[in-house]
This record gives sequence, structure tokens and C-alpha cells, in this order.
Amino acid sequence: MTHPVFPNLFSPLDLGFTRLKNRVLMGSMHTMLEEMPNGFEKMAAYYGERAAGGVGMIITGGISPNEVGLPTPGLAKLSTPEEAAHHRIVTERVHAIAPDCKICMQILHVGRYAYHPNLVAPSPIKARISPCVPNELTEEQIWEQIGDFVNCALLAKEAGYDGVEVIGSAGYLISEFLVTHTNHRTDAWGGHYENRMRFALEVITRIRQAVGPNFILVYRIAAMELLENGSSWDEVVTLAKAIEKAGATIISTHFTWHEARVPTLATMVPRAAFTGVTARLRKELNIPVITSNRINMPDVAEQVLAEGRADIVSLARPMLADPEFVNKARDNRFDEINTCIACNQACLDHAFSGKLTTCLVNPRACYETELNFLPVAQAKKIAVVGAGPAGMAFAINAAGRGHQVTLFESSDRIGGQFNIAKRIPGKEEFNETLRYYGRQIELTGVQLKLNQRVTAQELIAGGFDEVVLATGVAPRTPDIAGIDHPMVMGYLDAILGRKKVGKAVAIIGAGGIGFDVAELISHKGVSSALSLEKFGAEWGVDFNNHPRGGVAGVEPQVEKADRDIWLLQRKSTPVGAGLGRTTGWTHKILLERKDVRMMNGVEYQRIDDAGLHILVGNQSITLPVDTVILCAGQEPLRELQADLEAANVKVHLIGGADVAAELDAKRAINQASWLAAAI
Repeated sequence: MTHPVFPNLFSPLDLGFTRLKNRVLMGSMHTMLEEMPNGFEKMAAYYGERAAGGVGMIITGGISPNEVGLPTPGLAKLSTPEEAAHHRIVTERVHAIAPDCKICMQILHVGRYAYHPNLVAPSPIKARISPCVPNELTEEQIWEQIGDFVNCALLAKEAGYDGVEVIGSAGYLISEFLVTHTNHRTDAWGGHYENRMRFALEVITRIRQAVGPNFILVYRIAAMELLENGSSWDEVVTLAKAIEKAGATIISTHFTWHEARVPTLATMVPRAAFTGVTARLRKELNIPVITSNRINMPDVAEQVLAEGRADIVSLARPMLADPEFVNKARDNRFDEINTCIACNQACLDHAFSGKLTTCLVNPRACYETELNFLPVAQAKKIAVVGAGPAGMAFAINAAGRGHQVTLFESSDRIGGQFNIAKRIPGKEEFNETLRYYGRQIELTGVQLKLNQRVTAQELIAGGFDEVVLATGVAPRTPDIAGIDHPMVMGYLDAILGRKKVGKAVAIIGAGGIGFDVAELISHKGVSSALSLEKFGAEWGVDFNNHPRGGVAGVEPQVEKADRDIWLLQRKSTPVGAGLGRTTGWTHKILLERKDVRMMNGVEYQRIDDAGLHILVGNQSITLPVDTVILCAGQEPLRELQADLEAANVKVHLIGGADVAAELDAKRAINQASWLAAAI
């Protein structure tokens, strides 16, 4: 029966020897569960929950085929039968929960991106993001690597996987053979493109020969590396057709290398931005094609499929955010989806820092065996003060367990600092989180009291068993002479438009808020997150003509700010060093292109009619500004705590009311969720 709202999303896909029940793929993400104690049991719970959530196929995080292909020693590989036995814990759980859900293992050889001295590559060319020069593979060693790929695929089949995905993109080993950026060989594995694509073809050909015809074989192709000397479009098509002929079941399009300087996953990237590239390649092939990147709601996925841009949509981070994504879409409950906002703070930032992956909006991700909201034996009457991220997260999870929760908010809307964040160009996705929490407050029966600045006396008189203070923060005012000058304003005044920002602006504080303010006041026109044309122009990507790598010869075109802006910090560390690992560089590059001047090691001396007087090193400088915006940190708001505790009311502090060093929704939601599970 055709789904009335999402007919394409829920149509099955015949692969010949098997079929997928729908067109939703849970894309690969390495979580670090693979390396934890009892990690395979945890993986079984993690993937099992997504299988129960209705996804048609799952691709695991990357598993190396050998030791030299590991990112760092001790991470997950599959090269022995003993290791395959551990994987069976995962496949059996998934198939027991959802027999019609397919699960494939990704084979990942990181090549020159490894952080160990035994790393290998086609040529000894050091990666910008790796500390080591790779060892150049000999002819004999190349064949050994191919053999290890085949062995890994066979062991995956033995472990009960329905297939494997071979990743030939992102700057990992296979893609290193494909482009002259990393392949300087002059033998049969380098030079002409027919030679450079030989490694990829040998891997796919020999895996297909080994596993037989009735095993899903996905090849992840570098459809657009976003490198000046990446693949030409003709080369991408030539490789894709050859991979199809070699026996691939499906081709999955991938975009960017890890060392490329164009964002593909950040919230500033438009939804489904790269699916047009997949659409072009799909027209050249006869096997199904997967597309990915910033597809985070079912209507977006449906449109991609309806317009013929792909046969399957890959959702990786959205499956962290909400394992029930597919079921909610199927049941027309898409307003209940906990949407991925592409912040990367708890997923990719964690993964690239060696931490366990989770999700800012869903702290249960990868903690399925530890963080559970079980029904309470005895309901409590709980007051929550403050409907920001921490207060909302606690309220819905505690109420969902059966507690009687009243949520007090002094303003006229829920959201707290998220209402500030959503105003920043490129952060429009925060609206989705507010929609989600609003709906969950309705569904869980939280009593929401807006426009109510509740007092300690009212809380005491209310007979609450416990009170949770999620009252947030107040901006800190630094001790600088002249801080009360009329040109000085707080970041809330600037973001909310309560005061007029002038033509020459100094921003004191270059943390996340400082960068947000700089982005807001330097921005002109539509947000790039809402315009593929503007995004392509700002980052120098030609989606229409697809030059080599998608970017060769294309100069980024960024609209300059119509005011002079200085972004300042006291710390001597580089400006922006404390931002997210996978997104911070994007914000810094954009501001630099807008001519925002960044200064570190700044000592603030005074503010007067002449501007902001600072000392940098031994040099006194006067910045001739007419506006100074304070982004110098926050103080926790806890004024209710003392009176409540004096009345013997049990009080909990969460979010900014607990720690206000930097606005941190990840910590706030996580802390609130664990408290809600325990209270």
C-alpha cells in the first residue's frame, strides 16, 4: 500500500536477490562503541534500537581490514574468525528485532590519515591532518591490502552481515589512489586514470568473486572531493560505471575529503545540498544510488526521491538524534521527530577527539544500555524553573516517566538561549528543536506556565517534592574603565536588536557567542543555509559545471561586511581555538573573508568617546569604534536556591544555573537527561 504522505520514502527497493523495505538507510558513523568494554553488546543495543525504529538498512561504523588501516592502534578491525564472532552479537540482535532490516558492515582503511608510524599510502605524501608521512606501498604490499579487503568482506558475511560497504572516498586509502593529489606513482597503479582506479576495481571485483552474487556490496564513491586537484566529472562517471560492472550492488555518493576546506555537514550547509551531484551520477548508472548529507527530515528525503535525485537516502546523524525517525514518519508523527541540527558537537567532534559519540539533542545515543527513562514506582511532584534546553529536557523526560511536572518560564515562550541561537544566520535548525520540545511538552503532560517569574515562596507553598533550577545565566560585565559608556551593549541587545549596532564595532570575547555576534552583524542577505546558490558562492563550489573536485578554479565570493568589526580575546591562544573541532574552522574562515579582524592577547584598558583602548603586547592601540559588544562570559542565575534550601526543599541545579563558563547546550541537555532518569 502506498504511503499517503511519503510514497517514495516507503516504497520497497528490489535488489534482485533481496529487497529493502523502504528507502531509508542509516549511514555509517564510527561511534567508539566498537572499542569499549562490552562494546559489541552496546553496539547491539544501539543498532537494535534503530532497526526497531523502522530503518530499511544500516551501515555500521568503519572497521579496518588490517592493522595498518587502523586510525590508531587498538581500534576496531576484522581480520580473524575470532573477531567475526563478536560481530555476530550485533547482526543477530538486529535480525531478531527486525528480520526485514538489512545491516552491512563498512570496510574502512584510513591510509595516510592514520596516526601511527605504520601507515601506508600509494605515495609518501603527508596529509595536512596527520602527523606522519605514510610508507609507500610496494606492488606486493598493494596485493596484500587488496587481499585483506576481501578477507574482511568474507568474515563480515560469516558474522551474519547482509553486505558490506567499501568506502572509496573521504581521503582514505582507496581514494588516495584515485587522484594525483596523493598518487604520484609511475607504475601500473599510477599515472593515467585507468591505472589510478585499478586499486578500487580490484577490491570490488575480488570481493564480489569471493562473497558470491547474493550479498549486498556497496561502494562509496568520491563524487566531489572539494579539492582543487580532485577528480574530474568524467573520471567520477568512468569509475562509477566500472564499479557497477565489477559487481557493486549499490553506489553511495560521498562528498569532500577530511582535509578539504568546504563544509558539508555543518548546520550552515543547506539541506540536501549535494543531492544534485548524486542526481547527475544516477543518470549514468543502472544500479541504485544513495545520496547523503544534511537530509534531516522526512519531507526533505521524500522530495529528493520524488525528484529522482537518488534511490536511497542516507541519514547518519539524524539516526543518532531520533532512532524512531522512520516509524514517526510512517505514522505521520513527523512533528515528534527529534531533528538533527547538524551542530556536530557530540557526534563528529567526539569521534575526531577519541571520545564516545553521542548526540546533543539525544544524549541516549550510544548510551542505550545505561540511560533509560523507566516508569517510576512512585510519582513525585516536581517544579522546573526555566524552559531553556536543560529545563525542557528534564521536564519531558521526567514527565514521560510518570512524574507530575510543572515547568515555569518567565518569558512568553519556551527555548531560553535557543531563541537567541536561532537568530544567527546558519543556525535556523534550532527552530526544529524548539518544535520538538513544544510537542513533547504537550504529549508528556508537562504543565507549562509561561510569563510566570515564580518566587521561592510560591514554590515552597506549592508543595513540590523537589525543585529543579534551570534558570540559566546572566551575561557577565567585565571590569573595564568606561564600561558604562553609551556605546557599550550586551550581546543580547545586539542579537535581539534592542540597541542599534554602529558602523565600527569591537566585540569583547571570542568564544561561541562572540563568533555568533560577529556572524550576525557581518551578514548580508539570505542565510547560506537557506540558499544553495549563496552557499556555493561563499565556499567556491560549482554545482552546475562540476570542475575538477567541484572547486578547481572557483574563487569563493563572500559579501563583505558593511561595517568594520574587531573580534577580540584576552587569551593568547589563536582566536577560535575553543570552537567545535569539525565546525569552528568554517566560522573563522567566513569571518576572515568578510574582513573581520581577529586579535588575541588583548588587555582592555578603557572605553571613551575615542573608542576602545587596548594593549596588545607592549603596543597601545585605540580602536576607533562607535559600538562595543560584550561577549565576556556568563554568571549562573541561582537566586532561588538559598531560600528553597532554607525551607528544606530538595533543589537540583542543571544547565547554566549549575555551570555557566560558556553556553553549552550539550552539557545542559545531557545533565538534565541523566537527572530525569534518576530522580
